[in-house]
Amino acid sequence: MRQRVALSTFLLLTFIVGSKKEAQSAETRAPAKQITVAMMPKSKGNAYFISCRKGAEEAAKELGVKLLWDGPTEPDPAKQNERVETWITRGVDVMAVAVENREGISTALRKARQKGVKVITWDSDALPDARDFLINQATPEGIGFMLMDEAARVMGGKDEFAIITASLTAANMNEWQKFIEQRRAEKYPEIKMAALRPCDDLKDKAFAEATAILNANPNVKLIMAICSPAVPGASEAVKQSGRKDVKVVGLGLPNDNKRYVREGITPSVILWNTENLGYLTVHAAVAVSRGELKAGAAKFAGGRLGELEVKGDNVLLGKPFVFTKENIEQFNF
Repeated sequence: MRQRVALSTFLLLTFIVGSKKEAQSAETRAPAKQITVAMMPKSKGNAYFISCRKGAEEAAKELGVKLLWDGPTEPDPAKQNERVETWITRGVDVMAVAVENREGISTALRKARQKGVKVITWDSDALPDARDFLINQATPEGIGFMLMDEAARVMGGKDEFAIITASLTAANMNEWQKFIEQRRAEKYPEIKMAALRPCDDLKDKAFAEATAILNANPNVKLIMAICSPAVPGASEAVKQSGRKDVKVVGLGLPNDNKRYVREGITPSVILWNTENLGYLTVHAAVAVSRGELKAGAAKFAGGRLGELEVKGDNVLLGKPFVFTKENIEQFNF
């Protein structure tokens, strides 16, 4: 009888141990959950953001994550909020949002974080408590100073200029404008700003606004366009006006502006590598989701971009680049 009990106990223990090993082996074999990165541009139809998407898709493929790319067809803070709510319901792992209205979207992003969704911003920022990191193409100071320095170089340090922006609520552009004005006041007191007009991130509206600026301000010698559709829009307006004394500089894509650079209407276009911005955003989103990028970091390994600086809660892509007649043909985006 004792031998039967002992044998039964032995068989039971063997079964339990075997079952545990089998379960552990199954856990080892089970693939890790695929991370879903939901990435939102300000507007899907803008060539700037289309270029960013190419880099984002490259990084998603490289990292083996699922990328959801979606947003408004035109800049619309309310529709951005709706998309965030949809992604909360869907239960994505991490959101990366290019913010149109800082205050407007921050409440929705805080809600996402409370639900366990990691949140980063890119291109333009929400309020700091609504996200973990901003993936920043450059510092606002670096962008604003470079824009004003280029404008002053083209204008010879005097006369009037006007600014065409995307919208009067775009957080990143408002930051740039502060540093444009700071640089102007400190270094170029003989230059005056004559007008500031929004174009809603639309080339045709930028054309119309630039035409209105030229008609209303005959002393304007330069238009500074600080959203990508505004540079070719303003350049075409200057071309059609026949005003040889007016130039355009701004933030734009090389391919959109090559013809105007060749013709001398646009002496310089300033930007960063937009594909790299999209690429870096996905890398950072995945790192935040995995707990690999945390508060207090000083450096971040950005895949093929190498080691990048983390300044506070900003992951920096690098310094802006100036495209001119001498180098613009080398670039294709």
